[in-house]
Amino acid sequence: MNARRLLPGSPNPLGATWDGNGVNFALFSANAQRVELCLFDSRGQREIERVVLPEYTDQIWHGYLQDVRPGQLYGYRVWGPYDPNAGHRFNPHKLLLDPYAKALSGELVWTDAHFGFRVGGPRQDLVADRRDNARFMPKCRVLDTAFTWGDDRRPTVPWSRTIVYEAHVRGLTMTHPGVPPAYRGSFLGLAQPGVIGHLKSLGVTSIELLPIQAMVDERHLVEKGLRNYWGYNTIGFFAADPRFYVTSAHRDFKSMVQRLHEAGIEVILDVVYNHTAEGNHLGPTLSFRGIDNASYYILRPGNPRWYENYSGCGNTLNLTHPRVLQMVMDSLRYWAEEMRVDGFRFDLAAALARGRNGFDSGGSSFLDAVRQDPVLSRVKLISEPWDLGGDGYRLGRFPPGWSEWNGRYRDTVRRFWSGEGGMIGDLASRLTGSADLFSWGGRRPSASLNFVTCHDGFTLRDLVTYQRKRNEANGEGNADGTDANYSWNCGHDGESPYPEITALRQRQARNLIATLLLSQGVPMILAGDELGRTQNGNNNAYCQDNAIGWVDWGNVDEDMLAFFRILIKLRRENPVFRRARFLEGKRLPNLVLKDIIWITAEGREMTQADWTLPYARSLGFVLGGGVAGIDEPKGQEEAGDTFLVLMNAYHESVPYVLPPATLGQAWEVVFDTFETQAGLPSGTWAAGITYALRPRSLAVLRSVSSGRGFARDIQEGYGA
Repeated sequence: MNARRLLPGSPNPLGATWDGNGVNFALFSANAQRVELCLFDSRGQREIERVVLPEYTDQIWHGYLQDVRPGQLYGYRVWGPYDPNAGHRFNPHKLLLDPYAKALSGELVWTDAHFGFRVGGPRQDLVADRRDNARFMPKCRVLDTAFTWGDDRRPTVPWSRTIVYEAHVRGLTMTHPGVPPAYRGSFLGLAQPGVIGHLKSLGVTSIELLPIQAMVDERHLVEKGLRNYWGYNTIGFFAADPRFYVTSAHRDFKSMVQRLHEAGIEVILDVVYNHTAEGNHLGPTLSFRGIDNASYYILRPGNPRWYENYSGCGNTLNLTHPRVLQMVMDSLRYWAEEMRVDGFRFDLAAALARGRNGFDSGGSSFLDAVRQDPVLSRVKLISEPWDLGGDGYRLGRFPPGWSEWNGRYRDTVRRFWSGEGGMIGDLASRLTGSADLFSWGGRRPSASLNFVTCHDGFTLRDLVTYQRKRNEANGEGNADGTDANYSWNCGHDGESPYPEITALRQRQARNLIATLLLSQGVPMILAGDELGRTQNGNNNAYCQDNAIGWVDWGNVDEDMLAFFRILIKLRRENPVFRRARFLEGKRLPNLVLKDIIWITAEGREMTQADWTLPYARSLGFVLGGGVAGIDEPKGQEEAGDTFLVLMNAYHESVPYVLPPATLGQAWEVVFDTFETQAGLPSGTWAAGITYALRPRSLAVLRSVSSGRGFARDIQEGYGA
């Protein structure tokens, strides 16, 4: 070794950093005894050199190589005790990935050599394995992150105007006719004009991408010819997975972000910082476990051989450790600053906020760090507010600044439209932004991220087609996936030859999506629902990187697509459906009209007794127009029309007396989901007469004012 070639380098920044002259390598390990940097040839097949990092500063091993350039492939071997009962699993026979690697080369090839212990041995994980796994491991790549962004600007969509579109990079692009075959399934495929044009014409503002960070396909899936399609099995938090790029990780991803930003669309990443792909004590040694197991993972007090498993995937990252927390924060800032993403959705976020005494929304080191961070506190933060711990369901308990996936919204809306009685009180809370959950600490309706479908569960079409899941293709005996679907098959399970059932299913789908897009809060749409996409009853397509999991662009329900566009346009143009503040049932400023009035079928304002009727399956309400709110962040007042929304989940018609008015006052039907061509106006109705709200349908009517105006009519009619 040329002494002049290897210099001490710096403990900061962590990872492999190219500075124009050479590369600084820095790796955290509090308990290691020696760290070896392994350099590989351009194909990653042959180890060409092994260098002992010469310095150890503040628990960081580091060194600087003057002649290393971008593109160099590398990995680590870390020496230390192999003593699982003490929490240590060092094994220098295993090549390890750098936790800070910004790009990977190659794929993991499964072999017993990846395990730190002798697989199948009588003492399980207690005896170290001496086989070398390097030839079967992906390698880290030194990266030059230079990119010409031009005049790229973040769209910075206000929360009150945000409409999220949840999509998978491969799933959205694999069959799209406008994506060249070489780009299908990739970031560059998502950047194609045809895909972005669809998003623009639909009217969504933000695309939320299922995990794209470097991931591992579990061995049991590979052996069955499947793969972890969804990607919730991360092994590298700074690198994009090679399956998503064509030229290079950072250039392809940045080009995609640049094109989406040009179209005014935000990019939100679904990220998995609650666990890694290394599994439990019988899992492989790929990175963190072999670098410093006792630091990176939450181990059981008194028996550190075992892992705390709040994720359900075998392990939980230890964000109470300052260096592990630093890694997560560095990763988030890297994606927000270097890659210019606009927000994050955190998988099983309750696990991230666990301290020594369980979930802690007020003193979690992670939540506190994010809240004060000058970069991360300004991007969109969305939590999945639960994990698999006994106290893990924490909906409504994340701090100000966060939006939360509202699983209660999903379940309530599904149960109402499936015909369950006694739901109207809870439904009213969900429709109005779930103030019962979120109206504390200055939080707004945007704290509730509303959805009726997401990647995990039935698609919209399947929700009205299947009573029970059909997950046989996953190879788990249909035992995987939830049974709590709150779905209704409209009288026939699976695809039906009966026109009346098909018509009812289409109406039910319109009812569900109309409810979503007319609710206060932030709506999230599942990619493909607008096209009538089906997974053939599979409600857990996590391993289906095929036609089951992909959006089918060759079989589009044009009527459903048109209805989605109508609803999104209606929401965008009418601020009463997206108020920045919670509705209170009080008079609007300078008007006698209330912001919301709940009405019975008789046309009167609801009383407490009406809310508690166990058989109630219909609900009506008036959203008061006038000044409907303040536009964020400009502070301009937004004027809006007054709307009447009528919802009937009963199997018979419910006649609704329209709100009272003086002569000349009328209601214009915006749409009625019972109509075959949903969304087409179907007439104007005089105030005070009866509107027959037909079975299992939803109608939206707009006030057509004249004379003294609708505000005074409401005052006289309801004694406001």
